[in-house]
Amino acid sequence: MKSIISKALLITVLLVILGCSADHGEKALVPTLSGESETPAAQEQLPVDKKLIKEGEIYFETSNLAKTRAQIDEAIKRRNAYISREDEETYRDSITQTVVIRVPAEHFDDLVADISRGIKKFDRKSIETTDVTEEYLDIELRIKIKKETEDRYRQLLTQAKTVKDILAIEEQIGKLRTEIESIEGRLKYLQDRISYSTVTVTFYEKISTPIGFSSQFNVGLQKGWKNFVWFVIGLIHIWPFILLAFLGFFGIRMYRKRRKTKKKKKN
Repeated sequence: MKSIISKALLITVLLVILGCSADHGEKALVPTLSGESETPAAQEQLPVDKKLIKEGEIYFETSNLAKTRAQIDEAIKRRNAYISREDEETYRDSITQTVVIRVPAEHFDDLVADISRGIKKFDRKSIETTDVTEEYLDIELRIKIKKETEDRYRQLLTQAKTVKDILAIEEQIGKLRTEIESIEGRLKYLQDRISYSTVTVTFYEKISTPIGFSSQFNVGLQKGWKNFVWFVIGLIHIWPFILLAFLGFFGIRMYRKRRKTKKKKKN
């Protein structure tokens, strides 16, 4: 009994130490299941694939909105990409479309080149690459350590004899399982961002709008109504002061009226 509890306490201490080491990115030795150690120098000797997240933003004017959209759709199909979101907005002098594209990372540059073809001037064009290799490897290591610790707790669970020991070990396993699932969620998110890059394309076409008496009248009517609404809102905000002003005005009038009445009675 004491042996099982001692083992459980030892694993708990080991988990805390290893968890703190992984969280702070320390270069300490990491125990493995076989009892051996991996040093940072040994890890650095192994080739590491870079884990990169690529994002692009393209913003430009077009003379034909429909033709440009057809060109973008063709590029999306050619590069095995897909649209995750799209928006269209109409202003007084332009129509704007925004398309958010997810594309396999290996086709990112080709997609950007396809969309950019024929565009003489960009209002904005930016490409950003974020290296998440260190975070990715750190998360994988943390998951490995926590799963190994979970396995050892499960081995102890088979040796437990009392309900108290069983409940104590199961509580630790539950905490580990919650932590593992949370870290795995972050890993899946990174894997998705790494495998599929994001390109946000915004393009607009200018339109001419006739400015006549009727349009100016409508604009003036709308602005006048908005100003009136804001005026009413302003009055609502200062209504106590308005009430005090009215009370003061009538109070002064009543005071003067009484004073005149008294003077007449004396005369």
